[in-house]
Amino acid sequence: MANDAPATPSVAAPDDVFTWDESLLTGIEVVDAQHHRLVDLFNALNRAMFHGRALGVHEQQAILEDLIAYARRHFDDEERLMEEVGVDARHRELHRRLHQEFVDQVRSMWDARGHLRQPGDTLMGFLTSWLGLHIMGVDQAMARQIARIRAGADPAEAWAREEDPIDRRVANLLRMVGQLYHVLAQQNQDLLEANARLEQRVRERTAALEAANRRLEAFSRIDGLLGIANRGYFEQRLREEVARHARQQRPLALVMVDVDHFKRYNDRYGHQAGDACLRAVARALQGVVRREPDLLARYGGEELVALLSDTDLAGACVVAQRAVAAVRALGLRHEASDTAPVVTISAGAAARVPQGADDAARLVQQADAALYEAKRAGRNRAGGCEAAAAAGA
Repeated sequence: MANDAPATPSVAAPDDVFTWDESLLTGIEVVDAQHHRLVDLFNALNRAMFHGRALGVHEQQAILEDLIAYARRHFDDEERLMEEVGVDARHRELHRRLHQEFVDQVRSMWDARGHLRQPGDTLMGFLTSWLGLHIMGVDQAMARQIARIRAGADPAEAWAREEDPIDRRVANLLRMVGQLYHVLAQQNQDLLEANARLEQRVRERTAALEAANRRLEAFSRIDGLLGIANRGYFEQRLREEVARHARQQRPLALVMVDVDHFKRYNDRYGHQAGDACLRAVARALQGVVRREPDLLARYGGEELVALLSDTDLAGACVVAQRAVAAVRALGLRHEASDTAPVVTISAGAAARVPQGADDAARLVQQADAALYEAKRAGRNRAGGCEAAAAAGA
């Protein structure tokens, strides 16, 4: 054990709460020197918390770390001394437990100080009670046992004699200090558990809020009737895909779809049947537009649009023609249609290698023109595909 400081009374600073005096002496010079140093570190921490407003968080943390590091060193020295002398194992175990409790409690109180109404008072009150219990209690008891063992007493006998206090008033005082220490330690543990529960609830509520936000964001992208993307999300994705395909110089395609004579369908069968018809059309188109990067969206009313990544005009025409065939295959009766006895769609395909942001609007205009072409040609077909067919021929 190294002798760190003289174990003599020192003059306390005006703002110190811990005073070193003869009542704290154990009679073991090295132990007393280390206790003196601990008292100095307690006072340094007190000054940092109450009078160290100019100190930064890292500087205050450094003072705490110095205190804990020195306390650990002192505890190791004490435990080694007791083992070398042969102090009774029951006392050594009590000592060791109190040493570990000190480190755990000081660290946890410091970490939880933001949740305490008066963190400085709470921590200093704990240190005061610990100081009384540790030095005036177990350490002075340790010193008496060491003296008896060195004088020839058996360790168990030396320990047993501590059960018969020399001064009952001192014993009662130490008992009260010990009770105060255990109350503060228990309060600290309760606080930590309460903080842990609070932090868990905060985490749970944060996770629930994030999940709700994700659902809300998903809902904001979805058309409530058809369960596919809405126009707002389509336009967002179109801008993103135009930018990406422009960077990569890859073709991007659109297929615009319109349900043929849909107003007549509503007038004939009613709006509820019209909604069911649109949902059936959307499901049929989802079976066609099924690649992961692609997007099917409601463009407005009975119009739908498919955004096809990395697809040229020939590929877009294949999707458009399959879409027309898939809806026709549903066999939904449409007695008010001039085109067919069942529900049909017209589709317009367009594709281009984007060069800039303006190509988003150009691609929509191109697909819309192809859709108009399909309608003008008699509906129930795909428009805009003549050039692709000619290129294939």
